[in-house]
Order: sequence, then structure tokens, then C-alpha cells
Amino acid sequence: MTKPASKDFRHRTPTDLKEILDGDAALKDRWDALTSLARNEWICWMTSVKKAATRDTRLARLRKEVDEGKKRPCCWPGCPHRRESARKWVDA
Repeated sequence: MTKPASKDFRHRTPTDLKEILDGDAALKDRWDALTSLARNEWICWMTSVKKAATRDTRLARLRKEVDEGKKRPCCWPGCPHRRESARKWVDA
């Protein structure tokens, strides 16, 4: 059984995502209907990239796919910050 790396591994909602949600009531409703774990997966997936262009692409994809009703990012193994092996990064 894998233990969480931190008691609170949830990521904060980034400003650029907040702005999109604030500007689109229907998307905000769909976002709010997701579980907190699902929202965390989307945020981690979107922000875990190195290049700004990739992040922008993922933000656009997040917007489109959540709007279409997707619950989680496709082909994403999950937030690595939840795993025990990530503790050294989270607790540092």
C-alpha cells in the first residue's frame, strides 16, 4: 500500500487556471463538480512541465477536456506528489 508523501499533497490552483474558470461559468461548474483528487490531478498534470509552451498547450487541453466532461487527464499516471517516493521533494 502506497502512503501519501504529505498529509496535504494538493496543489494550489494556478492563477492562469483561476482566470479561465472565473471567465467561464459553465466550465467553472464542471470544474467544481470534479472531486478534489481529480482537480489535483489536472493541476499537477498542467503544471508539471518544463516549457511554458507545453504548459499553455496543457491548459488549453484541460479547458477543452473538462468542458467535454472528462474527469482526469488521459494517460497520466497520477500526481507523483501523493507517493511515498516523493516525500523527499515535498518535505524539503
